Amino acid sequence: MLVFNSTNAPPLIFFLTGIPGLRAGQVWISIPFCLLYVIALSGNSMILLVVLREQSLHEPMYYFLCMLSATDLSLSLCTLSTTLGVLWFEAREINLNACIAQMFFLHGFTFMESGVLLAMAFDRFVAICDPLRYATILTNARIAQIGVIMLIRNVAVMLPVVLFVKRLTFCSSLVLSHSYCYHVDLIQLSCTDNRINSILGLFALFSTTGFDCPCILLSYILIIRSVLSIASSEERRKAFNTCVSHISAVAIFYIPLISLSLIHRYGHSAPPFVHTIMANVFLLIPPVLNPIIYSVKTKQIRKAIIRILFQKQRQI
Repeated sequence: MLVFNSTNAPPLIFFLTGIPGLRAGQVWISIPFCLLYVIALSGNSMILLVVLREQSLHEPMYYFLCMLSATDLSLSLCTLSTTLGVLWFEAREINLNACIAQMFFLHGFTFMESGVLLAMAFDRFVAICDPLRYATILTNARIAQIGVIMLIRNVAVMLPVVLFVKRLTFCSSLVLSHSYCYHVDLIQLSCTDNRINSILGLFALFSTTGFDCPCILLSYILIIRSVLSIASSEERRKAFNTCVSHISAVAIFYIPLISLSLIHRYGHSAPPFVHTIMANVFLLIPPVLNPIIYSVKTKQIRKAIIRILFQKQRQI
């Protein structure tokens, strides 16, 4: 059995996987994937453009929405080249350094999205439970600080993960089970002890999404308690309506994440293509649906998009 040390030159070459068992139909399967990428990239770009151009949207809620759209845009770009490359051109080869870089940004932006959703939950909590102090608590400087803290947190948890992957020795089987580089997938190919890598991966997961999810849940328990204390049913309805978009964004992020974890753990009898499609869907659902949800459910965003589109039509 051949053994490769990841510190040796030339760099190791890994092989990405498209849709197992459906290789002949990968070109046709790539069409909906391509369409989803187009929707994700155009939708999130539109949200960023609208919030940046419209002075009326320069408020904390929309700044956090910008962070969410920028994260979704980056998450889509992380896997775009390798996924479509494998499906269209059978471009399966990726060297170790490129694989580690993709893994760093893929997991980093996933954790970033979780952090942004927590920040948005805090925004809704302050807006509903302490509206008089909303403007003084969520200043532009504090929003920037929250963004920087989330960025530092992601780099701090992912850097050890990356450094310890570089120390691994890999065996002759270098075939990954996805069309992108995934930490668990990569370390399973190692023929040396990878327990430290597994521990670091779990620590990164629990210190980010594992921390954020209970905090989001707690914020909504406090929000519900505050809303139920409002005497007017109309005011209660308005307060809940301001949270619908965010609750939807939380659901489409965490439900696929939990489903994917359950399938990996308990779905061993499922065909391999089910695991692969679920993994790709998990990465594409939030970037595709978030702009649609916020455009449909947020009147200010919807009006701003229509205004920009009509301006472009007049120019044409």
